[in-house]
Amino acid sequence: MIPKIVGLTHTRNSNFFLIAGPCVVENESMPLEIALKIKKLADQYEIPFIFKASYRKANRSKAGSFSGIGDQIALECLASVRKELSVPVITDIHTPSEASFAAKYTDALQIPAFLCRQTDLLEAAAETGKWINIKKGQFLSPDSMKFAIEKVKDHGNSNVMVTDRGTMFGYHDLIVDMRSIPEMQVFDVPVILDITHSLQQPNRKEGISGGRPAMISTIGKAGIAAGADGIFLETHPDPLTAKSDGANMLSLHLLDKLLHDLVVMRQAYLKTL
Repeated sequence: MIPKIVGLTHTRNSNFFLIAGPCVVENESMPLEIALKIKKLADQYEIPFIFKASYRKANRSKAGSFSGIGDQIALECLASVRKELSVPVITDIHTPSEASFAAKYTDALQIPAFLCRQTDLLEAAAETGKWINIKKGQFLSPDSMKFAIEKVKDHGNSNVMVTDRGTMFGYHDLIVDMRSIPEMQVFDVPVILDITHSLQQPNRKEGISGGRPAMISTIGKAGIAAGADGIFLETHPDPLTAKSDGANMLSLHLLDKLLHDLVVMRQAYLKTL
């Protein structure tokens, strides 16, 4: 039995849950517009849905890359989605001081993969009492994530989930090891597969990450077949014009077909249990 996830009941004998949204809040109207479309599909396919958007991007390769529209404004946008659609929301934090601030507007906090070993950040997130989604570092083995999980739980918060977003495979590529899903489920936490960031091509000389979005469906189906509890993806109405991570995001008009296929895969998976 998996515990409640930001107010949504989920077990490994039911449908997967979905964390989805744009990479970052690009303007004040965008979050609600995208969330409305995702929620309609999530309701149609009976998928528990958590809306995701970063209120600020701190881990950019180039200093001039878009980072946000302002912390307060962006967090208020997320709070509006939460209120208008009655869906839980999650956002990234990067420093301990951000934890309590962002927690006022959200249901869950996300620890970026590069920061998953930062003890003070994990402890500050734990103190909010919110659900904490820790992304597995691209440099870590799945079994090493037990220490990040323990830092949150030992600080009084058992609301922890972890997300695999691939492992570095040379300088400019990532690979997804599906063994990581059952290996991290041993820690008795929900395990999510990020099917868009897993297809990044990071650290390119241009200073902007590339991606392979044509493979999103393939990675998603493989993750469901491997028993992932949740799917994480970033989506945008026009990824080519997205201000962050557009190269690996799913075009919003493709989300319906993807979710249909993943639900079919999940139903087939459940029959094997």
